[in-house]
Amino acid sequence: MATTSTSTAVATVGSVFTEPERLALAGFLAGYTGLTREACALDLRQYASWCQQRHLRLFQARRADIECFARDLEARGRARATITRRLCTIAGFYKYAVEEDLIEHSPAAHVRRPRLDYESHATGLDRNELGALLVAAGLGQPAEHALISLLALNGLRVSEATGANTETLGVERGHRTLVINRKGGKVVTIPLAPRTAPAIDLAIGERSDGPLFLSSDGRRLDRHGAARVVRRVACRAGIIKPVGPHTLRHAFITAALDAGVPLRDVQEAASHADPRTTVRYDRARGSLDRHATYIVAASAPRGALLYPPRSGEGMEVI
Repeated sequence: MATTSTSTAVATVGSVFTEPERLALAGFLAGYTGLTREACALDLRQYASWCQQRHLRLFQARRADIECFARDLEARGRARATITRRLCTIAGFYKYAVEEDLIEHSPAAHVRRPRLDYESHATGLDRNELGALLVAAGLGQPAEHALISLLALNGLRVSEATGANTETLGVERGHRTLVINRKGGKVVTIPLAPRTAPAIDLAIGERSDGPLFLSSDGRRLDRHGAARVVRRVACRAGIIKPVGPHTLRHAFITAALDAGVPLRDVQEAASHADPRTTVRYDRARGSLDRHATYIVAASAPRGALLYPPRSGEGMEVI
């Protein structure tokens, strides 16, 4: 029986694409790995399908065509963030083609992109819900406890947690540590919270190498399996709102900002390239209680003016 395999690559069978287009697609996607590659491949598949329906070659597209593609996405109800990501992928693809001398100029260079709303609308957990989730995880299997702790107390992306290996556990200056691969291939060492380290020790048992988290069939736990674990623990904790791995990362970032951790430190812990991404999670940034006016006033010198002097009068000082 013939078998087929699922691939994230853009199909290049037959005469759908010209040879230069195939070279550009393959070369552009080769520059990415993991989930980023999958997302870029999905964006290009949808754009290529849109072009094919209109009998339009990729290298024949003009700026107006790409603008129409964006308007079509809007008409189909796609989120602004999704449209922006797809346009960024398309722009990157054409930029690569220009750099490789496959086309003279990029038709996506000046395409308008939707203005993004920097307010996070993701489902969040408050402090009590987060505590209940950690308690429920602690009463369950060690692997569940370890996974929930890494996501909630270290704010890891699900791919970072499931991609971790047992042999990268270590000790550094008294801290239990774990080496993980961040988004973009960056390798970093993170500290483990006091409750996370023993949970991981129980989860791995006598294993000294291989995946940190295993599925029921002994293979590496994937992001879908991790999502099922999170939903199962959330159900035991009595949380009825939709909860997934990113919900715990969201809870970590908002809890850190609410606790007064400096924005730069939270950005580093969350591995956000742009601080504006981190600011989106700050639920209290609009609070008047935290306005800089009060901090500046409290730190003003004791001789600061209380009232401006009137003509011919001395200055009244604090």
